[in-house]
Amino acid sequence: MKNKEIEFETLHFNKHRIHFLISFVCVVILLVVFIIGRSHARYRVTESIPLVSGTINYSLPDLNIVGLYIDGVEATELDSSKNYKLDTSKSTCTYKDSSIISNLTLSYDSNTRAFSISPYTTKGTKCTLYFEESSCGSACQTILANKTISVRTDFSTTVKEDTTGTIYQAEDDDGTTYYYAGAPTDNWVQFAGFYWRIIRINGDGTIRLIYNGTSTVTTGTGTYIDYNAFNSNYRLSSSVSFGSSPIKGILYTWYQNNLVAEADKIDRNAGFCNDRTSYSEEETDETVYGANNRLASNKAPSFKCENDSDLYTTSGSSKGNKALQYPIGLITADEVSYAGGVYGLSNSNRSYYLYTNQDYWTMSPFVFTGTWAWGFYVDSSGYFTQQGVQISYGVRPVINLSADVIITGSGTISDPYVVQ
Repeated sequence: MKNKEIEFETLHFNKHRIHFLISFVCVVILLVVFIIGRSHARYRVTESIPLVSGTINYSLPDLNIVGLYIDGVEATELDSSKNYKLDTSKSTCTYKDSSIISNLTLSYDSNTRAFSISPYTTKGTKCTLYFEESSCGSACQTILANKTISVRTDFSTTVKEDTTGTIYQAEDDDGTTYYYAGAPTDNWVQFAGFYWRIIRINGDGTIRLIYNGTSTVTTGTGTYIDYNAFNSNYRLSSSVSFGSSPIKGILYTWYQNNLVAEADKIDRNAGFCNDRTSYSEEETDETVYGANNRLASNKAPSFKCENDSDLYTTSGSSKGNKALQYPIGLITADEVSYAGGVYGLSNSNRSYYLYTNQDYWTMSPFVFTGTWAWGFYVDSSGYFTQQGVQISYGVRPVINLSADVIITGSGTISDPYVVQ
């Protein structure tokens, strides 16, 4: 009987050992699977590598940046004080054995200064990166984030549809400009106690805004600051000049009273085009101005100001006529066209972001008949047309935020971009 008891105790002990060993082996297996899984996953997701820390012509354990070019010139580092855009059409990455990586996605975040690559599936990946110096600063990057960038070629029909999430690309005198058209719900800005709508990101990275008022109500008299003639002296060709317009004085006074305290966030280099390029009619005494020729005749707007003398800028600007005391102006007829207006047609969709159910002036001249000066304006139904400059309409200020401002928010009515 004693021997049986010993045998039973021995078996009981061995059974506990077996259970322990099985549990231990399971834990080890799980750890191995976890480690392998982590290692495997590491090379399946996007990796982000900071590039600006002295020279970037170095090797990492899993990535070799074997070439760096800025504006086509070989370089060894990115200047941390400048903004860059990664040229994904030229930049390439290969595996260690020099085979091409299929479905490659590359990106560069100028805010975090990090380069991202996906898929990242093997050690020893080699990349050659091509960058272009960009004027797109922090605010520009925030606005463009998650936007679909599109190009329009037809300006003969109005744009009325919801274009939220889309921004359009064109060229101005300073490079690539990105503009809103139609009925976006994501171009709202809160600045200096007022609400504004973004017209476009200028080619120099500054952000052009048009006044909307003290609230997000998009219609009514609150969308302008005054109601005035462009110029009461309408029988002179010079009455189409923004420089001699009483509207300029109205804008100056409003700027002094409302924006001086925020002047460090407002760009003083960008200009406002009062294009007086003339196309005289052979059989009449009329002088047809540039925007008339582009928009009424050809339906071909332009963000470029044909004459530097018509680009109204402040005295400290590096361009334009340097004739302004304060950096403030009006929207141009070409900007109305890009935004979705068409000369001679109505865009009465209440969601069209330039529709206010009010008449307001642009700063673009239309024609001088020899005895009468006319300018472009947007009427209360969204109709885009012309009128004698002696008629009183709404005055909606336009300003340009500096390229280096910081903004937060998503640009919607409930979460507008806020200038920090």
